[in-house]
Amino acid sequence: MMADQPPPLEATPILNEVPLLPHMVNGDSIQQASKSITFPYSSCHSVILVQVNPGETFTITTEDGHIQCIQGPAHVPMMSPNGSMPPIFVPPGYVSQVVEENGVRKVVVLPHSAEFHPSMHPPPPPPPHVPHYMHHHHALLPHPPHPVYPPSVSHNDQSSPFFVEPRTHGRTNFIQRDERSLKMQEHLKKRLKDRQASGHTNNKLNSPPSSPHKVVNSSSATMQNGNGKGQQGAGGPLKQKQIGKTKGSPDAEMGGRFHGKGKTNNPLSYFITEDAVSDIQARSAVLSWNLPVSSQNGESHSHSPAAFTFEVAISNSGKNGKFKSVYVGEELTIALPDLRPATDYHARVSATSSSIKESISELVSFTTESCEPDCPAAPKLINRTKNSLSLQWKSSNDNGSKITNFLLEWDEGKNGPFKECYYGHLKQYKLTKLSPSTKYSLRLAAKNDIGMSGFSETVTYYTAGIVPPAPSPPVLVEAGVTWLSVKWSPPSGVSSDDSLTYSLDVEEEGSGYGFQPQYNGDELSCTLRNLRRSTCYKFRLFAYNSEGKSSPSEVVEHSTNPDKPGAPSKPTVKGKIHSHSVKVAWDPPKDNGGADISKYFLEISEASVGDKWDTIYSGSQREHVCDHLKPGTSYRMRVYCTSKGGESQVSDVTTVTTSAVPPGPCLAPSLAGKARPKEITLQWGPPSVDGGAEITEYIVEMAASEEEERRQVYQGPASECVVSSLLPGRTYSFWIRAANKAGFGPPSDKAEISTAPGPPDQCCKPLVTCKSATCAVVSWESPACNGAEIGEYRLEWGQAEGSMHLVYSGPCQSYEVKGLTPATTYYCRVQAVNAAGGGLFGEAGAVTTPAAAPAAVAALHFLEEDQMEASLPLSTCLAVQWEEPSCHGAEITGYNIEYGEKQVVTVGRNTSHVLENLVPDTLYRIRIQAINSFGVGPFSHSIKAKTKPLPPDPPHLECVVFSYQSLKLKWGEGPSRALITNPTQFNLQMEDRFGR
Repeated sequence: MMADQPPPLEATPILNEVPLLPHMVNGDSIQQASKSITFPYSSCHSVILVQVNPGETFTITTEDGHIQCIQGPAHVPMMSPNGSMPPIFVPPGYVSQVVEENGVRKVVVLPHSAEFHPSMHPPPPPPPHVPHYMHHHHALLPHPPHPVYPPSVSHNDQSSPFFVEPRTHGRTNFIQRDERSLKMQEHLKKRLKDRQASGHTNNKLNSPPSSPHKVVNSSSATMQNGNGKGQQGAGGPLKQKQIGKTKGSPDAEMGGRFHGKGKTNNPLSYFITEDAVSDIQARSAVLSWNLPVSSQNGESHSHSPAAFTFEVAISNSGKNGKFKSVYVGEELTIALPDLRPATDYHARVSATSSSIKESISELVSFTTESCEPDCPAAPKLINRTKNSLSLQWKSSNDNGSKITNFLLEWDEGKNGPFKECYYGHLKQYKLTKLSPSTKYSLRLAAKNDIGMSGFSETVTYYTAGIVPPAPSPPVLVEAGVTWLSVKWSPPSGVSSDDSLTYSLDVEEEGSGYGFQPQYNGDELSCTLRNLRRSTCYKFRLFAYNSEGKSSPSEVVEHSTNPDKPGAPSKPTVKGKIHSHSVKVAWDPPKDNGGADISKYFLEISEASVGDKWDTIYSGSQREHVCDHLKPGTSYRMRVYCTSKGGESQVSDVTTVTTSAVPPGPCLAPSLAGKARPKEITLQWGPPSVDGGAEITEYIVEMAASEEEERRQVYQGPASECVVSSLLPGRTYSFWIRAANKAGFGPPSDKAEISTAPGPPDQCCKPLVTCKSATCAVVSWESPACNGAEIGEYRLEWGQAEGSMHLVYSGPCQSYEVKGLTPATTYYCRVQAVNAAGGGLFGEAGAVTTPAAAPAAVAALHFLEEDQMEASLPLSTCLAVQWEEPSCHGAEITGYNIEYGEKQVVTVGRNTSHVLENLVPDTLYRIRIQAINSFGVGPFSHSIKAKTKPLPPDPPHLECVVFSYQSLKLKWGEGPSRALITNPTQFNLQMEDRFGR
């Protein structure tokens, strides 16, 4: 059937007679508006045009059973064999009404009644030849409560059955041009308020069905409209076609996830609501959405915000227009900036996570607010006279509110503040009563009902004037070889605000071409280039304004300068080259640049210095003797000249090398590092004058004093040497001479360098004298100090040569050693020390002290009772023992023992003695001294001991009881033993008649 159908017409704008009503609310409340679809047609034709409004979808079924969806706006031609009105199928709860106005028939879709409920009115069965199909729901509208079907149509009917799903456009601010639709909308609003007031909205039997989002479940496998599995219409298998979907459209980009399905393939439920857009301003809005909720096995599962990444895309070219991504992140609320005022926008949100590839929300639409107009373009000048300016301008973008007036401001030609000169709705204005040749600045702003726009860019226009007077002739600023720079002043009597341009004509002397224009512009200076050198040129000047050309100025002449001369020839040597002088000459340049050479300059540079040149001659002569040169040195020479044209380039360079001479004196040698006591290291540098040749060797000479003859200590190319075999602390004189290929130069100045101080020499054998048996005096002589004063002597003393110890350290040359042992041999030696260190110890001296009285007894102690050989009465006797002390060279003959009240007893050479006849129970202090032929020695240390008390008298002994085997004895008188506190011990002895 579609093969006989004419091709579809192009989409057309919305007709004035078709009202676009606000979109319907969700399925929980009654629809707020009716829907009208216009079918213009003629009763005498079989072609019917179906007008599909923007945002609507027209769905038809072809003969082969395929479904074709046409997106509005569009005009769809339909074939009707008999010219009758095609059947229109509406959802349950709605009725269609045909209205004819001005030859155009309209089908208005209205709610049937407020009491209608789908459960009480089951939908009619679908026709066998129409497949079950329902177009995917708009992203911003609720799904219809029930699918829409066409009624049963006979198979003999040749007209192709079709149905239109009632849909609305997303915008809410279209002008309502149909009075009947307006009245019907008001009536429906009133009925809705009455139902809400009577509480009918809470009655489920009287309320419209809920949104399909809430009623669709997994058990609806036999749902009508082709949603169930295994159901197909008699027209053949269901095939889906997408017509007119652009790349940026939601349907195309979402991959058909919502086409013809009661529930979506998306595992997440929708997460954006109709009130998702808030705080809508002229250029911004706030978009928010909820977290997606997944549904599995009838259960909802929420997700954390961090599990998703959201992408927000908006479009201002319709639902099917191109969408632009404006945000990618994890937030649930964002601000949409940089929007256009009074513009329809469609937004959608897509969510992605690690487990879900992508989930796209429904579309949400909103319209930005209107605001003040954009800044208009600057007014344009369309005509001017000496006293008027005619201006014209264009409107700017009104941003949703019609521009009502324009504000034009000017500065009144005074460069002052702007003032209003026109306010109105016209787009042109003429300024009159102006001054001639005057500059005026203007700016423009636009105003609508919301406010005033900003001002346009400021433009400047001039009124017409008179031809300027003749200007002054050009004045020369600066002249060059091929250019001349001139300047001029504006003509007298001309205002500084007048816009003038200038034309400069130039004539070359002897060219025969006359004056030729060389400059045209508004500057007051000009530089003419590519002129001939040393040539005279004539100048004249014209001034222009908008009215015409002035008379020429007076003719003046200015000349270019001569050019620089060429470079002179390369300097050449005349005569013999000496060690300190050379004579050079040169030729003049081939091109003098148009002027005579006034002066020559000869420059010289040492080859070793680099590119440093010094002028040694300037004058008109072309030869010069270069003196005060260094012998054996290479010099580079060049020449340049000057004239009125300037300075020439330098000539080629000539290299001259003077002859060499013996080198000059070197600086006196210096000490390298630190001086040592017996050697020093000398260093030196090359002479300041090498004589023009390389230094090949040096000679170092030395003398120990002024009277001593110099002797050579080094010869070679090195710049330092070591002089050894010297004496410490001595001063030596040194000289150095340098040599090159021309011979040896003079010696340097004398350098006096001293060796470092050394330790003193070895001391002599010290002299030892005994003052007594325990005291000796040691004296010695001072050795050579070796450059540093001796500050200390060290005396070592001991009884053996290998084990002496330090007994004295100081500056004196004698020392008294005390505390010696008599009759003992001692050894000693001396060392001298200065700042450089200590010298060697001298030869050891020996001395033997004389004999003397014996030493004190060291060990004196008492003998206990068990240490005695015989028993002694300890109450009257004390036994002492000691060790024999040192005899100090004379044999000990006896000892003096002092005890008690300085009672002395003398004994022989024994080392023990018993003191008898002592008082019992008495404390004694005892000390002892040894005696030899030289006298008595010192007493030993004292020891103390106490004699024991006398024993008690024997007690009275008696036998108290006796038997044949035992005796009971009793002794003593007084209290019993238990009461005796005195620790008295009793010794009972017994013997038989045999004395046993």
